[in-house]
Amino acid sequence: MVTPPLIFGITGASGAPYAVRTLRALTAAECPVSLIISAHGLRLLHAEMGIQTLDALREAVGGLAWDRWVTVHDDRDRGAAPASGSAPTSGMVVCPCSMGTLSAIAAGSSRSLIERAADVTLKERRKLVLVPRETPLSEIHLRNMLRVTRAGAVVLPAAPGFYHRPTTIDALVDFVAARVLDQLGIPNALAPRWTGSIRSG
Repeated sequence: MVTPPLIFGITGASGAPYAVRTLRALTAAECPVSLIISAHGLRLLHAEMGIQTLDALREAVGGLAWDRWVTVHDDRDRGAAPASGSAPTSGMVVCPCSMGTLSAIAAGSSRSLIERAADVTLKERRKLVLVPRETPLSEIHLRNMLRVTRAGAVVLPAAPGFYHRPTTIDALVDFVAARVLDQLGIPNALAPRWTGSIRSG
C-alpha cells in the first residue's frame, strides 16, 4: 500500500533549523514529502543556515533520502497536486509558519500553493500543523490562531522546553521537531520524554 505524501511548507518566519531538522526526520522515517518553499522561505534558509538553493537544501537533508522521498512543488503553481482535495495526502505541516501565511490560511485567501494546500487540508478534514515563530503576539495574531484552531488546525508554536536540560542548540531544535512528528503520529526519539521526575546532573 502506497503512503500518501505529507505536504511540507516552509515560509518566511524565523526558524529554518526547525524545518531542516523535521525534513531530515521525515525522510529518515521514509515518509513521502511534497515540499513547497515560498520565496521568503528560501530567503530564510539562506539567512539562517546559509542554504541558498534547493541543491544545498537537498544536501542538508540528505541527498539519497531526499531523492527517494521528497518531491518539490513551485509555490507559484496553484494547479499542482497539493492544490486539489482529490489528491490524497497524509496532511500538511507549515514549518516555520509566518504570521502572513497564518493570516491567509485563517481567511482562506489562497494566494499561493502553500496557502491553497492548507485550505484544502482543512476542507478535507486532514491534519494541518502550523508552526509559528513570532513574539510578542498581537491581538490579530491571536485571533488568527483561534480561527485556524476552530477550523481544525493544530497551532504548535516553536517553543522548546527546558525540562530535559538541553545543552546545545540542536537539542532545542530537536524538541520542536519531535513535537511536530508526534502530531503526525510518526514515532521518534529526537528528544527525551517527560517521565514525571527531574533528571539528575
